[in-house]
Amino acid sequence: MTVFDFHGPGLTEEQWRHISELAGTLSTEQALWLSGYFAGLDHRKRELSPSTDVRPHDGRVHELATGSLETRTITILFGSETGNSADVASALQESVGREGLEAVVADMADYKPRQLRSESDLLIITSTHGEGEPPATAMDFFEFLESARAPHLDDLRYAVLALGDSTYDQYCEAGKRLDRRLTELGAIRLVERVDCDVDYEDSASEWIGAVTQELKRSRDRTSTGHHAPDIALQPRITKRIVDQRHPFRASVIDNIVLSGRGSTKETRHIEVSIEGSGLKFEPGDALGVIPSNDPSLVSALLDALGLSSDEEVSIGDRTVGLGQALTDEYEITVGSTRFVNQWAELTGADDLVALRGKEQVDARSEFLFHNHIIDVVRRYPMPGVRPSAFIAGLRNMRPRLYSVASSLSLVPDEVHLTVGAVRFELNGEPRSGVATGYLADRVAPTGTVPVYIQPNPRFRLPADDVPILMIGAGTGVAPYRAFLQEREARGASGRSWLVFGDRNFHTDFLYQTEWQRWLKDGMLTRMQVAFSRDGRTKSYVQHRLKENAKDIYAWLEEGASLYVCGGRELAPAIHATLIDALKQEGKLSDVSAAEYLGTMQSTGRYQVDVY
Repeated sequence: MTVFDFHGPGLTEEQWRHISELAGTLSTEQALWLSGYFAGLDHRKRELSPSTDVRPHDGRVHELATGSLETRTITILFGSETGNSADVASALQESVGREGLEAVVADMADYKPRQLRSESDLLIITSTHGEGEPPATAMDFFEFLESARAPHLDDLRYAVLALGDSTYDQYCEAGKRLDRRLTELGAIRLVERVDCDVDYEDSASEWIGAVTQELKRSRDRTSTGHHAPDIALQPRITKRIVDQRHPFRASVIDNIVLSGRGSTKETRHIEVSIEGSGLKFEPGDALGVIPSNDPSLVSALLDALGLSSDEEVSIGDRTVGLGQALTDEYEITVGSTRFVNQWAELTGADDLVALRGKEQVDARSEFLFHNHIIDVVRRYPMPGVRPSAFIAGLRNMRPRLYSVASSLSLVPDEVHLTVGAVRFELNGEPRSGVATGYLADRVAPTGTVPVYIQPNPRFRLPADDVPILMIGAGTGVAPYRAFLQEREARGASGRSWLVFGDRNFHTDFLYQTEWQRWLKDGMLTRMQVAFSRDGRTKSYVQHRLKENAKDIYAWLEEGASLYVCGGRELAPAIHATLIDALKQEGKLSDVSAAEYLGTMQSTGRYQVDVY
């Protein structure tokens, strides 16, 4: 008999059949090579028992909990306010996928923190909101991770990409917090954290490349027993056809004042055409608007600087006139920490120098609240300043997001917005918001506006037969107009209840005739309103909720989905009122009421969109 005519140790009949069939096709050289190959596999398996992975960054040896990289999980976790973190997460998933590695992407809002115990490789992208806070949808994840309940994570490898704005004192602080805490819990850093400024794409792409390369090298070490050669991976973030970098010029259909004559504020209804853009959206999504600065402010700032609009400045690989740069590229209204530091260095002004440093956060914020950039330049002039030195202290122009107030199903190829114009006086001069002033004063019918769609998956309608309870104040009513238009177009059967508040009944009852029509035809089941300045005592939406606590509780018990939209201060006031209603009508304790709402939030029945 030949050498192949016997069963090896532990081989099944099927394994033996495959080996016999293969052996009959091999040449002598191929058989010799194959014997060496299997000998190498045996050596590698013995070497990896127990399996180890030597860390390239800190020298620690990390015991792979599952024995080999092939059985390890890769989870990409993102926390996002505007969608940038979600975009980077998708790009990272594509990058590791091209290397044959499977990764799962999850929003921190949907992620169960106790799953951390079973994770192998955790790749995190998070933005920072305000002064060092995580995105609102990621608060639960941060609270768990930073609490005593968080588990030891000695078997976890991780990487963090932090998105932020360097003009804020707590730059990328949310990402830094995660990085520190994961290290404290024993996790091992896969690659160094990268902090990204507003122009995040290049830094994010480099981080994606580093993470992908490290995961690939780890896999190759496991499968071949040696390090794979370093390969410079620089995947580019694949951008959508229309996004904030490549907006669509939407034609303005209508731009009218929605508030009545005599109102103490100005609210506008704006309609734009997106025909030919290919843009799609759902009720609850936002329209990103990329504004330009007021030409009169640009002119005044150039005069204060003693500079010409024709002087050239470099922006990336482009050279443009200073006037164009100040109009389209930079924020020139509200100052920032970066601007204070830069102007203090250029002018040497004692008042500004005294505002530098972390310990001066409060004083600096107070100063910037009372002084825009032009006020600072006028008060502390710098004759002969170089244009490049001035713009070095400015932030890049940021898009503004507005809830869509229309349904694509009912009004195809259009987007409607409800915009409150920001107008005030500062240092004896009238001022306006960058974007609201742009939309109210300089965007006329037949003009165009650069726009893109920003999805908001955390603010979505339920099934057509599910009741919805919509709570909104001021322009926060916008998405509810889209909700009812969508339900009208779909012939939805679910009940709907709107609780709306604003200043005055006669001037600020936004979309009054539309709500009345929907009430008449039954699309809107019931409506309560609160107008804070009509009576001797102020009345807000939370007062209407308190008055209707019994019915609120009944709707929630019947499975209604609850929505809150408006200014950031609205959400906690509504939440507290709901807690009281649950305690009063459901006889729940503080803890049980909080758990009730927490369950609604985790299941998508309680959704909040604040600005």
